[in-house]
Amino acid sequence: MFSNQGARKSVDSLSPTLPSAGHRGDFPFHGKATQRRGSTASSIHSVGGALDTVSWGNPVFESGQNAISTLLQPPIVRTGMLPHAAPPASSVHKPPTARDIPPVALTNIPHVDPSEFKSYLSQVGTLYEQLRRIQAEDEQVSSSRKAVKPDESPDAPDDGHLRPNRRSGIASRRPSTASISSLASMEIVTQPKTSSSRPRRGPAHGPPPLSTIPPVYFEEDFHLENPRTFDVVSERSEVVRPAQGSDDKAGAASNGQAAAPRKALATNAILQEKLSWYMDTVEMHLIQSISTASTTFFSALGALRELHSEAADSVERIRALRKELKKLDEEIALGGLNLVQQRRRRENIKQLQDTVLQLKEIVDGVTVCESLVDAGEVDQALDNIDNLERLMAGEPAETSLSGVQLRDLRGATALQGVSADLDTLRLRIGRTFEARFIKTLLTDLRSHVENVSPQEVLMRWSNASMRARGTHNRESSTFPSYMAATDLMRPELHATITGLQRARCLTAAALAYRDTVLREIKTIIRQPMPSSNDDDAESIMSSSTRAGGRTRSQQDRSIALARNLRAMGPDDAEELLRKIYIGVAEALRRVSTQVKVLLDVASSIGEPLPPSGLRSPPLKSPPFSPTVRQISTAAQEAQEEIHRALDISNLMGQAIDVAQEKVVKILRVRSEQSKRLELIWFLRYFTLNLHFANECEAISGRGGANLKTVVNGHITDFIQIHGDSESKKLAQLMESDQWNAADFSEKDAELLNRILEGSTRDDPAWLDAVQIWIPVHELQTSDANTKTADVDPLATQANGAGKAKTRSAVVESETFMLPNSAIVCMHGIAKFLQLIAAIPSMTAEISSSLIAYLQLFNSRCTQLILGAGATRSAGLKNITTKHLALASQAVAFIAAIIPHMREFVRRHCGAGTPASTVTGEFDKVRRSLQEHQNNIYDKLVEIMTGRANAGAKKLKAIVWDQPAPPSSSTGANEYIETLAKETTTLHRNLTKHLPETTVRMIMVPVFRNYKNTFGAAYGAVELRTEQGRERMLRDVEFFQSRLNKIDGFDDTAEYLTKVIKAKEIIAPVPLPGEQAPAPTPSSTAPSPIPQQQQAFQPAASPSPEGGNGKSEGVTPERAGQ
Repeated sequence: MFSNQGARKSVDSLSPTLPSAGHRGDFPFHGKATQRRGSTASSIHSVGGALDTVSWGNPVFESGQNAISTLLQPPIVRTGMLPHAAPPASSVHKPPTARDIPPVALTNIPHVDPSEFKSYLSQVGTLYEQLRRIQAEDEQVSSSRKAVKPDESPDAPDDGHLRPNRRSGIASRRPSTASISSLASMEIVTQPKTSSSRPRRGPAHGPPPLSTIPPVYFEEDFHLENPRTFDVVSERSEVVRPAQGSDDKAGAASNGQAAAPRKALATNAILQEKLSWYMDTVEMHLIQSISTASTTFFSALGALRELHSEAADSVERIRALRKELKKLDEEIALGGLNLVQQRRRRENIKQLQDTVLQLKEIVDGVTVCESLVDAGEVDQALDNIDNLERLMAGEPAETSLSGVQLRDLRGATALQGVSADLDTLRLRIGRTFEARFIKTLLTDLRSHVENVSPQEVLMRWSNASMRARGTHNRESSTFPSYMAATDLMRPELHATITGLQRARCLTAAALAYRDTVLREIKTIIRQPMPSSNDDDAESIMSSSTRAGGRTRSQQDRSIALARNLRAMGPDDAEELLRKIYIGVAEALRRVSTQVKVLLDVASSIGEPLPPSGLRSPPLKSPPFSPTVRQISTAAQEAQEEIHRALDISNLMGQAIDVAQEKVVKILRVRSEQSKRLELIWFLRYFTLNLHFANECEAISGRGGANLKTVVNGHITDFIQIHGDSESKKLAQLMESDQWNAADFSEKDAELLNRILEGSTRDDPAWLDAVQIWIPVHELQTSDANTKTADVDPLATQANGAGKAKTRSAVVESETFMLPNSAIVCMHGIAKFLQLIAAIPSMTAEISSSLIAYLQLFNSRCTQLILGAGATRSAGLKNITTKHLALASQAVAFIAAIIPHMREFVRRHCGAGTPASTVTGEFDKVRRSLQEHQNNIYDKLVEIMTGRANAGAKKLKAIVWDQPAPPSSSTGANEYIETLAKETTTLHRNLTKHLPETTVRMIMVPVFRNYKNTFGAAYGAVELRTEQGRERMLRDVEFFQSRLNKIDGFDDTAEYLTKVIKAKEIIAPVPLPGEQAPAPTPSSTAPSPIPQQQQAFQPAASPSPEGGNGKSEGVTPERAGQ
């Protein structure tokens, strides 16, 4: 394409100072383009992008004026020939001075530890290595290209075309003087190639490829006003040429090398030629594309003409064919069509006649069905309705029509009213079957509720409760009555369910049965209720008067009903609840059986009934066992409808909720009466409610929270009231007790054995009250005997007939002579234990009440005996040693049975009850009773200590040197006789009521006090004669003769004898001239009061009533009383 070899050089390698740089004759291609354009100025303004100078090799940065205004100057100015009037460049642009540049504040760069960049380098390292590999591959490719064409310059293209195919942003942006220095070398290299004045004619080539145009011109966001784009397009030409001095300084500052001068935009003619080159290249490619596509266009135009001619020919042929077909249609087809239409009309008339006859048969059949329904023949009416529906559907049916073709007339307008009439007839038939269905089931339900045995039901409930508690049933279980007697209603149910399904009312009947069951439950609860009228409180006149006036409101009836419920006795209330509970539970049980029978009967729909006398097959268990018979589709649909409509689990739950809601209202009305029942009545009340709640939960799976809450509240209140009542009864009996020994009867011994055996098992007698199937009057006989045993001993003592032989209580081989207060306390304890055995879930609360009961016995015993309160409450003159001994026995007896009560409570404590806390309270009470017993023992010792002190005072008042008075038959003084008598009385009472070990434990400190008291008294008396010593020794001998057989007397007499014999006889005061006799020598007398014996001083027990514990009013004289 180029006419000379010099045109193949890169235009960037030409110096702007060459004279041929501004002539187009050196570029033949541009010479042809000159005819199209008059100047290159238009090409500059027509380009809307930037030039990429990197692809042309090393760029040459032109120097000169780069102002945009120079591009608009005449061509002579753009070629660098400035006019004489042009101002110097320095006057146009002045470089800034050091004053114009603001100072820059330098900041201290902190030192960063290289280890902080490890995480960043580890992330960037792989990316950097990948970049290095890509750069190495690019360098290998470029080096291989250079090796293929070593004879050509790397800056010039191989075919003389402008091919900017290598870009390097770094090289295009880096200012360097290499391009300037390479100009001279390129001129030297190109001189041999241009030595011939005649250019060589090479082979013809196509237009330069579009890749020679920099890509920046093809970018979508190409905007020349963008500085970066303009910089690329202008090849970094300077719009404004800098001053000469600033250029020199800038060149000297760049590594000591001279910087390449940048061309001025106005004088850069090569840049203008490039722009023109780019436009010519695009234009050539457009012309070539148009010329290439012209051949295909004209060939397609010719093919279109041929197709048009063929289409016109086809249209003519079709027109002729239509004319021939019309002729054939008029001559042949119309006649045959008329014949066919006539035949079709005849058939239509025949079908219309058959349809009219079919309609007449349907209308007559509807009239017949209505008459059958009115006559009550619902089964035959259903058959006729089914026959009519088949006739309406065009199916074969039992009709009088013969030879008539049936059609489906269900969509006919004339039969729309007939369909509605048939639906109405089915509804009437369904209601008839529904009434039979409900009557059959309701009659069976009421019959079962009325005829069921209450005793059987209550025993079944009790057995179920015992199985739940893990105990064995004492009686064999029987077949439940609610599952029996189902064969009588099966045939009737079979016919009824079949009719309901045919009438399409099975679901409605099941829903009606569901509502009937709920109403029947309410009726069962309402029937045994007392009257809501006050007929008993009103006279006949008032009743007749009220009858003539307005009726009573619902609120008045509710108030009267509540009043009548509260007025019921415990037996009537129990009978009411029993009827309600048994009626509701058995009704629901029977309903569940009826539902099973319904499902079983529904499974046999479509099968013939069994012959008379044969029973239907029993229910299979499980229902889907391999032996179950195959049922029809209708039977399956019937079962699904019954199961879905009844929803037995939901029905049972709803019925239980309704029943418990009514029951809870009744229990709340009688709440106060239920809390104050006697123990046996309350246990039956609790057991009955417990069995009913368990039965409800077994039937429906619902616990009945409201019922349990109300009953639990009654139990809690009853425990409190029962504890207060027993405590009050005990306190009253103890205050009126005469504290004499009572007879421990066989009933008492039997009750004591129950308490002692309670540590390992519950006595069956305690559970008799929970056997609610046993009538109350049978249980009241034994209860009356128990009450008689509780009251008779006290009454006997009050009448003074207590001289009969009294029997003692025995606990673990230890005998206790008890007053009546202890026996009464034992009976109260038995009631508490019976309550725990019957209601084990309330063991903690009952145990707390029992502990308070025991504490009351201990405190009242202390007040009455140690505090001498019995002298005021029971009319006792004084508290004797017998009373103290009996009180000690009573306290010891209760303390002895406490361990058995503790184990009984531990056995009944549940897993969630703190058993250790409850049993610990029993241990505290036992320790309190033992302390009380010790206080009584100390009181006895204190009494005798007081008697010994009184005797010692009398001893000191005696004149021992005088002869004994003649009134004493024994020769002993009065003080020693009185002390011996009182000691003998004490020992006799203790021996009668206390065991030997206890008697010795009391008598030993008594005699020790005697030794200390009388030893000191004898030691303090002064004897002047031997006669006085002999009198003392006679008293001691008398004391020993009366008391030496008492266990615990030991060496009391020997000790006192030694003290007396050790005394010195003090000589009388001699007269003047007489010599006093020498004292009688004697051995060293022992200390009258040893230190260890002095330390034993039993303290008086403080009186709970505020007394100081003195022995006032306590004497041992009335031992025989």
